[in-house]
Order: sequence, then structure tokens, then C-alpha cells
Amino acid sequence: MKRRSALKNMGMVFGYAVATPTILSLAQSCKEKAPYAEWMPSYFEKDKGYAIAQMIDVILPKTDTPSATEVNVHVFIDEFVKSVLPEEQQAFLGMAMDKFMDKVLGGAEKESLADVEAIDFEPLLAKYLKKQSDEEEEAQNEAIGAYMEAMMKGETAEIDEEVACFSFATGLRDMATWGYKSSEYVGEEVLAYLPVPGEYIACGDVNDLSEGKAWSLN
Repeated sequence: MKRRSALKNMGMVFGYAVATPTILSLAQSCKEKAPYAEWMPSYFEKDKGYAIAQMIDVILPKTDTPSATEVNVHVFIDEFVKSVLPEEQQAFLGMAMDKFMDKVLGGAEKESLADVEAIDFEPLLAKYLKKQSDEEEEAQNEAIGAYMEAMMKGETAEIDEEVACFSFATGLRDMATWGYKSSEYVGEEVLAYLPVPGEYIACGDVNDLSEGKAWSLN
């Protein structure tokens, strides 16, 4: 299925995206680092920003539409975490990211995130973005909630490594999806776009009104 079609059904609310992305391999023929390898994030450390950029291009690769980094989703995520997330959520994200990246380095047998390639992220993304049962998701959300509550009370907080990695992968996917759909190109060229709203049709068929596409919020 082309990503253009998949975008029609993606969730619109951050944290509640319902799409389960297909993890696609990036071409490894060219070993030169992408332009974003020299990107200096304003919040994340440089090597972690580089890792995030690679990950979101695995989740949203270039097909008949641009990749995530081509529409600056990595910059959006960096600024969102810096300017919008409360400190306790920033701390949780940092902790979960560290656990996830440690697993990546261990699996790739590499010392630094600067040496990690996109293909090194694929096994863990496939694992943690796989659709889980309602019971598993509920248990993980409860564990995350208990951890955050303990943190806000100033108590010692612990969380299972697998839950932390699941939270980081799904949170990154949701932010990437949100940022991608909010970008100018996707908003105007991929989604149904109407710069000047017209008449309100409450019960029209979505296939007739927007060719089955979700409406752009741009």
C-alpha cells in the first residue's frame, strides 16, 4: 500500500495515533551520511538528534512523497520537546530514549550513535511498533502512569526497560506522524486541502467530498 493512501486513515491526535506503520528498509547502497548528520538540534544532543532523524525516516521513508526529514519533521520534534513538553515529560522521554538507544547500540555492536545506520534501528522499531493486545497496552500505560505519578511526587520511580522502550518508540512514531501531517507539503499536496473553507455539508460522502482523504489542518 502506498503511504499516500495510508495517510488517509492515520490518527489525528498526538498520543492516540491508530496507524501501525510498516517498517520499510532504507536503501543501503549509498554509505554517505545524509545532510541531517550535520544538523545541530536545539534540545537534543547532536548524536541523539541524528539517531532520531534516521528513525523517523525508517518510519516515514521517501516513496512517492518526501521522507520525514525532507519536510523537517526532525526539527519539529526537537522544537516540540523543547518548547511544549513539561519538564517531567522531557525527563521521562530522555530516560526512555537512553534505554532504547542502549539496545540499539548493543544490537548493532557499535560504540556511538554517530556510527549507527538506519538499518540498525529497524529490528527494535519492528518489535516495539508491532500491534499489541488491549491488555498489554493497558498494562504498559498503567506502568507509565505510575512512574510519572511517582516522579511528580518526588519519589523514587522505576519502570521496566521493555515498557520504557515501547513508550519511546510509539511516542516518536506519534510525534513523527503528527509533524508529517502538519507540514506544508503534506498538508497541501497529500491531504485534502481547502485554503478557503466552503459550504458545510454535514452528511456528505467522504469519497465525494475529499476523494477519501483526511482534511488538512494547514
